[in-house]
Amino acid sequence: MFKNNLTTAYKYALISVFLWSTVATAFKVSLSYLSPEELVLYASTTSLIVLFVVLVIQKKLNLVIPHIKNNSLLIIVLGGINPFLYYLVLFKAYDLLPAQEAQSINYTWALMLSLLSVPFLKHKLRFYDIIAGIICYFGVLIIATKGAPFSLTFSNKEGLVLALLSTVLWSLYWIFSTKSKADSTVSLFCNFLFSFPMIIIYFIFTQPLELPNLPGLLGAVYVGLFEMGITFLFWLKAMQSTTNTSQIANLIFISPFLSLVFIHFILGEAILLSTIVGLILIIFGLIFQQKSK
Repeated sequence: MFKNNLTTAYKYALISVFLWSTVATAFKVSLSYLSPEELVLYASTTSLIVLFVVLVIQKKLNLVIPHIKNNSLLIIVLGGINPFLYYLVLFKAYDLLPAQEAQSINYTWALMLSLLSVPFLKHKLRFYDIIAGIICYFGVLIIATKGAPFSLTFSNKEGLVLALLSTVLWSLYWIFSTKSKADSTVSLFCNFLFSFPMIIIYFIFTQPLELPNLPGLLGAVYVGLFEMGITFLFWLKAMQSTTNTSQIANLIFISPFLSLVFIHFILGEAILLSTIVGLILIIFGLIFQQKSK
């Protein structure tokens, strides 16, 4: 029984890792046809529809109204962060930076989560967290300066700031999510539902009203399906299928390296040595922090 559960967990986890490895490439392809605002709108709409279908299949639609009644303020906050602000900032970062830079920097969110847990969740900042932070952000520096960290010459400062800001937003989303005790799919659906009017209003005031082109729309649907939607559910299923979550969770570190393969062969980006070195430092720092706990 245990072996079957572990096999199931690995299956769902590897599917998640593979799908998440494709999204950096999907972001860049979609952004070649759409603005960041358009991509947020069409991708989040896709995800909202998918989550609704999942709730119908799981027969959990009846849990939505009680959750909204009991947690309306929290849902507004969470929906305002994810998908609205987080993906808007993230897509703008991807629009300005090479995919290999943006996706590598985005992986430091786990470290940012630990740092922000100190003021928000009253966790203690450990010596290991500081060392992990130095290692990870030195990796970011190597990537952002293309291998010349002490020159402090950045290829795109605005893109770098936005990429780092996305890690803050994603960390805050998970910190505030600890306040919710609802079913994860119900909670995620409600967040997307409440964020939809925010996205529409922002879109109307910032973008011309015109029909999207088909390649861009297909890219947005892919992002909505596999970045915002069902991949999260696959990962959740993997975590629920095993008693050793750390063993499964470590598979996520395959994703950024596999992502570089897609970025190189599909986008045609030449993968820089500085990106690989910086990414190795980031992953090492995250593993060092994880193993020290």
